Order: sequence, then C-alpha cells, then structure tokens
Amino acid sequence: MKKLNVAIIGQGRSGKSIHGSYYTCERNVYYNVKYVVEFDERRRRIAEEMYEGAIALCDYKELFDKKDIDLVVNVSYSEMHYSITKDLLEHGFNVMVDKPFAKTRYECDDLIRIAKEKGVLLAVFHNSQPSPFFIHAQKLIKDGVLGDIKQISIRYSGFARRWDWQTLQKKVAGSAYNTGPHPIALALGFLDFDKNFKVEYSKLDLALTSGDAEDYVKILLTAPEKPLIDIEINSTDAFSGYNLKIQGSKGTLLSTPSWYKMKYIVDGENPPQPVIEESLQDENGNPLYCSEKLITHEENGDYEGTAFDLGTAGVYESVYNALTKGEPLFVTPEQAAMVISVIETCHAQNPLPLKW
Repeated sequence: MKKLNVAIIGQGRSGKSIHGSYYTCERNVYYNVKYVVEFDERRRRIAEEMYEGAIALCDYKELFDKKDIDLVVNVSYSEMHYSITKDLLEHGFNVMVDKPFAKTRYECDDLIRIAKEKGVLLAVFHNSQPSPFFIHAQKLIKDGVLGDIKQISIRYSGFARRWDWQTLQKKVAGSAYNTGPHPIALALGFLDFDKNFKVEYSKLDLALTSGDAEDYVKILLTAPEKPLIDIEINSTDAFSGYNLKIQGSKGTLLSTPSWYKMKYIVDGENPPQPVIEESLQDENGNPLYCSEKLITHEENGDYEGTAFDLGTAGVYESVYNALTKGEPLFVTPEQAAMVISVIETCHAQNPLPLKW
C-alpha cells in the first residue's frame, strides 16, 4: 500500500495532539508526514523530532513549489481556515481543513465551488461522525430498537472556564464554533442532513469565559417528520453525566463516547391496555392511579475507541480512499457546510457585543 505525503499546517493542540497522535500511531498505514508548517520555531524543532524525516517550514506559502504533496491538512487558527484553504485549493492542492470549516455558509460554498473547478479534493475534519458511540446510536434507531424517536438530547457540557484565543469572537471562536461542530454534526446526522432543517430556537450567552465569545449554547433543531434535537454546550453544568440521550416510543438510550446503557420494551410483551373512560377504583371504591409494571429489558456496555482515535482514523481512511480509489467521503463538505449554517444562524439570532 502506497503512503500519501502529507503537509500539515499548525502544531497547536489539535495539530500536534489529535492529528499528530494519529500520524504516529500504528493505525496510520496511509500517510507519511512530509512537511510541517509552524510559525513557532520551538514547535518546528519538536515537529521534526516527532515526524521522522519531515521538513519544517514557517510559512504555508513555501508549499506552493513542492511537487510531492498528496494532501495538505489545514489546522491553522480558526479565522485562517477559509483564507488558507482557499489559497491552497487555488494552487491545486487536495485539502482537509480542521473544524470549523469556515465562519459563514458563503465561505464554505465558495471553497466547495473552487475545489470542484480545480478538480481537487476538499474534506473537513469532523471526527465525531465516524465515532463508535454515534454509529451505534444510528444503528439502534435504524433497527427500531427504541421505536419512534421523539427527542434526542446532545450534551457537550462541563464546569470549566477558558481564557485563551478560543474565547474571542474575532478569532472565530467560542463554544459554537469550537465545540459546536461535534454535537451539531451529530444532530444533523440524526436528521439525515435534511436540507429542510430549521433552527427552532437558539441562545448564546457568556458565563465563565474571560473573552467575548459564548460559552453557553442552546439550540433546538427540527426537520419535517424527524425528532426534536436538543443541543447544549454549557460551561456551568457540573452534573451533565452524559453526551447523548435518545428517547423513543419503545425506550431510552443514554451514552457517552465511552459507555452506554439502554432500557426498552419489546413488541408483544406488553399488550395494549384498553381505554377506560371512568375514574379507576379498587374493589372498595377507592381511587386508583393508572399504573402498571412494564416488562422491560436493560442493556449496557462500553465502546472501544472514541472520536479522537477511531473517529480520527476513520476520517483519514475515508480521505485516503477518496484520493486513491475515488470513493465518496464519509463526511462530505456539504454536510460540514450545513453545520456552519446552524452556527451562523445562532449568531445572527443572538448577536454578542465585540470587546476585543
């Protein structure tokens, strides 16, 4: 199997700890890190030690005269995603850009257009969609185990504060752009990426952040004949305890990326109760509450792998197969653009004052 040559831009937390961890793990049988672009000299030295044989550069434009690059991975600052990706695409490179795809839907569509015109691949790094806990949930829904799904609640919350660049609106930061692509992509996935989805309600607010970008996000999404999706990213929730709750007519799934538990009923084991119009009472005429003991089943288990290992590996494998075999991407740029549409709508509905 031929390995593809990669140039990665950025060695911050995501570039080094997420993408870099993949490049240096045994799951990576597809890519060779040929170039690393990083403006910080110390990080360049670390990268050359981390990726054996890699050449470190300080400006991504130094890649333009390189003829041995199969894929450029753009893990620059979020506000640079659009401009750098556009420049790379126009120079004929295949590009995978980290989340967020861009700031606006217009920017996303512009990048998609340029990639098609240039005949190159454009991918977006959404590693939650191939993660085991999401795939498992989708299968349970498809198999009908939980019945008719009424509501899906997605929580990416905690009790912590930030004071870095990810708290500044001018950096295309805040919880919606930073963490949001994960739960929003899952939400749209549960809605089958229906183009008729609607942001029924949204709220962006500041709680513990030191910057001017939101650290509280509430979004309700709907689509025709689909369940209600309730998304929350909250820096003040010390007791969330789960990432995903799916409530259906036959049962409930509660899960995190690491574990799940489920309680459900099975067709035929609980025959329908006849409707009684009069008040219920016992043999002595005392009023009764309408109650019964359902025959239920419970299941629990652990997931092997998360978005950061198996999810990341899944994205990279999909990109490799798209480049070498012409297979469709597991996560399409059109799907990632829909995620940005949700975020852009939320910001339009909740304008926050700029302080920096």
